[in-house]
Amino acid sequence: MTPAIRFLKHIGAEFKVHTYECNVSDDFGKHCAHQLGMEEAKVFKTLLLQHEKQTITAIIPVNMRLNLKASAKAVHLKQVAMMLPADAERLTGYKVGGISPFAQKKASKTLLDESALTQTSILVSGGKRGVSVEIAPQDILTLLDAAVANISE
Repeated sequence: MTPAIRFLKHIGAEFKVHTYECNVSDDFGKHCAHQLGMEEAKVFKTLLLQHEKQTITAIIPVNMRLNLKASAKAVHLKQVAMMLPADAERLTGYKVGGISPFAQKKASKTLLDESALTQTSILVSGGKRGVSVEIAPQDILTLLDAAVANISE
């Protein structure tokens, strides 16, 4: 059981675990959608951004790209940059391809792409490659005190 799943169980969140075979080394989110037979707009990836010492977690659909300018504006910064994979792994405690927005080692401001609100539930990483959790977007907002913004393109 991953820290993300343990956290969700501990707080009594409503979620469903999905497992799948993960034998790729990139584009993990699209692979997840394909393996589970889900539309890509319902499967979201977790990306880590940084500005100096500030960390931001961005959650966007796997079929979209992150808009860095919009992300910076959403958190009232001039600019943000993608975090290096090794730094993201160190800060979250998860491996790239399995970074969950839940139960990261170091909490950060979280942005959820507004497209999530068009879905009754979305899939995000469960904290390990090949494990996703399906959860209502409103629960993500509540559990992570996340902000909603148009951050994908």
